[in-house]
Amino acid sequence: MTTRADTIRHPTAAAAPAIPGWLAHLARRRETALFLVLIVLVVGTGLARPQFLNLQNLRDVLLNVSIVGLLTAGMTVVMLMRHIDLSIGSVLGVSAYGVGCLYVAFPHMPVPLALAAGVAIGLAGGFINAVLVALGRVPSLVATLSTLYVFRGADYAWVNGGQINASSLPEAFSRLATGSVFGIPTLVSIAVFVLAGLGWYLKSFRGGREHYAIGSNPEAARLAGIQVERRVMAGFLISGAIAGLAGGLWLARFGTVDASTAKGIELQVVAAAVVGSVAINGGAGTILGATLGALVLGVINIALVVLRISPFWEQAIQGALIVAAVAADTLLARSFAKRMMRKRDHG
Repeated sequence: MTTRADTIRHPTAAAAPAIPGWLAHLARRRETALFLVLIVLVVGTGLARPQFLNLQNLRDVLLNVSIVGLLTAGMTVVMLMRHIDLSIGSVLGVSAYGVGCLYVAFPHMPVPLALAAGVAIGLAGGFINAVLVALGRVPSLVATLSTLYVFRGADYAWVNGGQINASSLPEAFSRLATGSVFGIPTLVSIAVFVLAGLGWYLKSFRGGREHYAIGSNPEAARLAGIQVERRVMAGFLISGAIAGLAGGLWLARFGTVDASTAKGIELQVVAAAVVGSVAINGGAGTILGATLGALVLGVINIALVVLRISPFWEQAIQGALIVAAVAADTLLARSFAKRMMRKRDHG
């Protein structure tokens, strides 16, 4: 029986509104904060320069972010296991030029076969990284930094000062960037399909969950029976395959490729992953968050152009966002550790 004293002692108990579970869940997710930041960027730039909010800018953002988003997704799979793949830009460049050369030799090659060829080239690069890291036990930072230069050097030797032009590509292949399905660019649709599939794999399949387990505690994962080396190899193969696919899509998007294609894009990809809440120390992150991180950076890049701000600020902003995201992750980790210690002491 509720007494008058209980009512006086807890006057707000009955009046406190209950927060829906789904709303509380959204509030705790980093993706929600990124989505809000994205909205603020779009609205703020649109208020400052109304011409920013037009269909052409939206299309350019989606096309550019689709390629960076794919690379970021591949990087996410690797980073979840406390590794990194700095060679993705070089793999993309080699794949783009390789697909272009195939079209020069076989002008009537089907588009799916051309994209499959790009994926195969990317898989070859990913396999080299996988062997060095998983079997050779070379730190991924050192291994992929080395292959970044090796692949780029091989690309320069292969290209030998030449380039592939849009005139060498069939119309069907170019329509990957210029065509659309229900108003959405075909290239964007391909990227969304791949990103959704990879996100589903990480969330719903045992192999995907093992990436998180390895990143959280490699030794515990090994004791639990997870074949760490095999899963690490799979991660680098996925990253390489996605970079190869991105190479084919890059060729369709820009039409012209040479030995310097996508040079330096790895910084933007790492920034997008970290800003998208993928932990440097592994074990945490989602494909959705990484994609939102790529979107935020893509909108910032377009906004700098629209606002007529020097493009030199682009890399400065990316570096600042990396520092801010890492600092936020560190603070959150420390706060979580303190809460767990307090619970243990009270227990």
